[in-house]
Amino acid sequence: MLYVALLMGIVAIVISDKLTQAFKLSSIWRVIGQICASLVIIIVGKLEVRYINLGDHFDLGYLSIPFTLLFLVGFTNVMNLEKVQKPSILLLPIASLVCFSMSAYFMGHSFVFNMGIYSSLAIVFILLYGYFSGKVLLGRTLTTSIGFIIAVLSISLIKTSIVTIYIPIFTLALPFTLYYFIQDKFTSVQSITISSLIAILFGALMFIVPFHKIWYLVVGLTIVLVIIQSSRKYRFI
Repeated sequence: MLYVALLMGIVAIVISDKLTQAFKLSSIWRVIGQICASLVIIIVGKLEVRYINLGDHFDLGYLSIPFTLLFLVGFTNVMNLEKVQKPSILLLPIASLVCFSMSAYFMGHSFVFNMGIYSSLAIVFILLYGYFSGKVLLGRTLTTSIGFIIAVLSISLIKTSIVTIYIPIFTLALPFTLYYFIQDKFTSVQSITISSLIAILFGALMFIVPFHKIWYLVVGLTIVLVIIQSSRKYRFI
């Protein structure tokens, strides 16, 4: 049922985004569409984080749905591009999706594994099609849909272990923040290359560094990312 809910959520995001563009509506309508898509995941897909496992189970109780909703909407907008970028920027979510699939494989999570692989292949196809046809398919609708998929995969793994929040933060959010930080200092290709290598590096660290030490990285660097959000230039949520 989660596959159906994910498809319904993507359709809701695409429709709301296209209507917002067509009628030049306020961006709040995009957010409303994302909220509706997230509620579909929670209600139809029955996907929500009811407790956080930090050695002991911390029950979220009534905060379960608000936490899940906030996380889904927040990470849906991680790839919210305000300016036109080169299609190669899609290499960043590919690195993140591959990391999701590898983690899901070791954790025995078939939904995340399958969707990570399928989504990676779909993005590669889009890049190849754009390269050979000369058409640029990169737009807000596509990046928001990719962000939504990654948000759903994140919530799916967080239900198993809160430490897996490391993946969306350090293989996607951090590289994107780095990309915006250095894009004025390097060429577009160089910026994307550096950011992609950082995403791959942090993805590899997850399979090298013990989980209990990764948690310190999650807390420390998350604080840094939150502070960065005070500057509009480097904001990703």
